[in-house]
Amino acid sequence: MNLSARFKPSNPFAEFPREVGVLVFSSFFVAVGFGIIAPTIPLFAKSFGVNNAQVGLIISSFALARFASGLFAGKLVDKFGERIVYTTGVGFVALSSFAAAFSQNYEQLLIYRAAGGLGSSMFSVAAGSIVLRAVDDTRRARAQSLYNGSFLLGMMAGPVIGGFLTAFSLRAPLFIYAVLLVISSAAGGFLLRNSTLAARPTEKSTQVKTPLRDALSSKPYLIALIISFCSASIFFGMSRSILPLFMVEDLNSTAGFLGIGFTIASIVQGILLLKAGSLSDEKGRRFSALLGSSLVASSVVILFFTYQPWMFLVSMAISGVGAAFLSTTPSAIVGDVMRGKGGQVIALFQMSGDAGAMVAPIALGFIADHYGFRPAFAVSAGLMFIALFAATKLPETRSSHLGQSS
Repeated sequence: MNLSARFKPSNPFAEFPREVGVLVFSSFFVAVGFGIIAPTIPLFAKSFGVNNAQVGLIISSFALARFASGLFAGKLVDKFGERIVYTTGVGFVALSSFAAAFSQNYEQLLIYRAAGGLGSSMFSVAAGSIVLRAVDDTRRARAQSLYNGSFLLGMMAGPVIGGFLTAFSLRAPLFIYAVLLVISSAAGGFLLRNSTLAARPTEKSTQVKTPLRDALSSKPYLIALIISFCSASIFFGMSRSILPLFMVEDLNSTAGFLGIGFTIASIVQGILLLKAGSLSDEKGRRFSALLGSSLVASSVVILFFTYQPWMFLVSMAISGVGAAFLSTTPSAIVGDVMRGKGGQVIALFQMSGDAGAMVAPIALGFIADHYGFRPAFAVSAGLMFIALFAATKLPETRSSHLGQSS
């Protein structure tokens, strides 16, 4: 037997084009920086003497600007190419972060953070386009899992650094974030300089492009949008809004116990990301979408019946497993249905997740205020059962496995 066939390369990037490694490397700095400022921004905003609602507006303004500029960012990718849009977008967020660090009042901080949302939309759409287009459908989910893994590691490391810096100055994390963004922009621009995949289209080039209209007529793409919206509503909506309040106010848990639960979910997701990507590539998108949706739905059902704190930990562990699949498979579906460039196609997909992250905290918070936490969990579970039902209708999108479609 050939030894090379028996022993797979230890380098997880060995099977992928160079562009995937470049994006993972460059985006790691963005993730660390974002993790650094995540616990600091609310404290910095509060230092201007504003109320909690105004603090929340600082955070929401970034997400709203990112959502509102998504299709515009997609147009930029299609016109100027991924390399230019990625480096410009990251650079723009760096500039806004430097400006935010010098904010003299609440209004300035609000404007600068909102402006950063535009840059975030630009570089995330560009990066997503490169990762999805760099490989074929037999490796697409694994490439996505590597990219997501870099963000997960960065987001886990960042808050520790941010907490240390905050002890010296509330402005320091924003400066460090800006420096890391400059590194990411420079690294991406330099390392992608010879990439034809990320280059600006020319009049002589005959690059294929998928119009948004064509994508919207694709059943798998619409299902990917549904799953993205529902899962983001849970991961970035329910989990970051009503769940902490439920644990503290209803179960009398501590912030430390909450941190343990969320850390368990992140570690489980990180450990299983590559395996989840491999299963999506090998067994199919439908298999992975069904498994991920059912696991996340189960984790929310457990929360509905949670009367002891330990049940929260079980729910978080199951949620981490489901998140490993749902953070890779929907985007892989988008890559499968695209042909060539499709900046707006990727942008709308990312906007579906942003929409869930924006709408869910408000809607679930309203339900929790008027009817209680458990009805809010019931609605959250209902969203995931919608995603699960949509997954049952998903045809196989891998072109090399179309014979397995159902």
